[in-house]
Amino acid sequence: MARIFLDTNYFIGLANRAPELSVDLLDEHKGFISILSCHILFYVNKIRVPSAKVNSFINDFNLIDLTQYILGKALEGPTVDLEDNVQLHSAAEAECQLFLTEDRKLLDLKFFGKMKIVHKILQ
Repeated sequence: MARIFLDTNYFIGLANRAPELSVDLLDEHKGFISILSCHILFYVNKIRVPSAKVNSFINDFNLIDLTQYILGKALEGPTVDLEDNVQLHSAAEAECQLFLTEDRKLLDLKFFGKMKIVHKILQ
């Protein structure tokens, strides 16, 4: 069982049930998201609270709080995009082995520390 962090774009894709994203393999692993991803999901999709359906979906994940420490690290890098940095440092804080994303710039990094950055989970 791997510790897998979902970047916001991947998380929102799952929430919207994008057919090109496979959710089956996440059942075999421990999934993590940044608390920031929840805010972005509600904002982008104009979801009103309360939403039992979305709350239930979010509760399937382990949430990583946006702390002063994570923000401080994100303000230093490794990219020029603060939100991407928050995601990467949140995943590192959760000691995840894999970082799932559809962001081409992040995929080009290949690794962040020991964490592998991938587009999908290979069996």
